[in-house]
Amino acid sequence: MPRLFTGLEIPPEICRTLSGLRGGLPGARWIDPENYHLTLRFIGDIDGAAANEVASVLLRVNRKPFEVTLRGLSSFGGRKPRAVVASVEPSGPLIELQAELERLMRRCGLGAEGRKFTPHITLARLRDASNQDVANYLSVRGYFPATVFTAERFVLFSSRASVGGGPYVVEDAYALGA
Repeated sequence: MPRLFTGLEIPPEICRTLSGLRGGLPGARWIDPENYHLTLRFIGDIDGAAANEVASVLLRVNRKPFEVTLRGLSSFGGRKPRAVVASVEPSGPLIELQAELERLMRRCGLGAEGRKFTPHITLARLRDASNQDVANYLSVRGYFPATVFTAERFVLFSSRASVGGGPYVVEDAYALGA
């Protein structure tokens, strides 16, 4: 059974910039730069027939390319930080694409996504990182100038169950263009 999700790929030059922020945080498991992505909709473990249906229904998406803006780092998890992420500004076109993908997945019989969509790129997963260590890391490396790229397609990724994310494989790509 494949584990699937839709997302945006991150351009290599931005991956290089983000990878330069790695290190200096005890308890962090850093994601390999080639696995950086922005998840739009987690689909999960599904059988081959359902995977084919998902891949087919994604062909219905007809949206224009749009700009994606990264602005600084933050952490997820509140009092128990569990990830360091690059924050992505929630623009109208990004939110609308994600909402359309959510509707299409529900039409395929998948349950609603349980979490509110907060666009981000996971850079590290945290295990036993203290709030103070995360705060110190973010105070030193958390700011970087806004970085913008144009999303010209979204993709259907597959992954193997693993610790820490990746490797991710592009199963299919869907161009954004009117």
